[in-house]
Amino acid sequence: MDPSRPSAVALRHIAFEDLGLLGPILEHGGWSVSTVDAPVAELDRPEIAHADLLIVLGGPIGAYEDDRYPFLAREMALLERRLKDGRPTLGICLGAQLMARALGGRVYAGGVKEIGWGQVELTDAGKGSCLADLGRDDAAVLHWHGDTFDLPAGATRLARNVHYDNQAFAWGKSALALQFHLEADPGQLEKWYVGHALELALAGIGLDELRQTTARVAGVARRQAEAIFGRWLGDVRASAG
Repeated sequence: MDPSRPSAVALRHIAFEDLGLLGPILEHGGWSVSTVDAPVAELDRPEIAHADLLIVLGGPIGAYEDDRYPFLAREMALLERRLKDGRPTLGICLGAQLMARALGGRVYAGGVKEIGWGQVELTDAGKGSCLADLGRDDAAVLHWHGDTFDLPAGATRLARNVHYDNQAFAWGKSALALQFHLEADPGQLEKWYVGHALELALAGIGLDELRQTTARVAGVARRQAEAIFGRWLGDVRASAG
């Protein structure tokens, strides 16, 4: 990593759920970016634990499955320290659920499996946040989860939808949790369709319709990612002084 640039470390849980659209945004924003595989990484290494920005990505496991995936305890400890210290942290899907749990919120199986493109409703706080573009009529985010969480005490709810009250929240000035995927690159989603083939089949999700919707919203998804992540990263840099 380039020591002259602020460091951003992405914790990846499964290969194809990567930084996606967020990767180039970070690079163009002057961040030195690296990705580590959370299940096998030494998460207490200084370059991870003390990164200027930690991004916790998604994955097809439960944030509460420590007994099956012991590495989650190490990841939780890392998140608890960072959030307590107010260090910049971004959680996406599983990452958001882990953040909620690290802050004392309950994570559990939801009543509805959400897979596919849809919208969210911004709260008043959300309308004034980096997520403001999600209030546009043409906004579309990628949902891909079956779990949900309770809003941690002290967190600010930013978005909800008809199925789940908690779709996004902020913690202080430097932590953002997104239950949905803004980072997913529409041009790379064929990897998701293969990697999640069993889940899609069990949920009865038709690939033809999913592909058609993806093609239709691809331009919007890229614009949203640039606007939202660009604003949030700018705010994080400004808060860091």
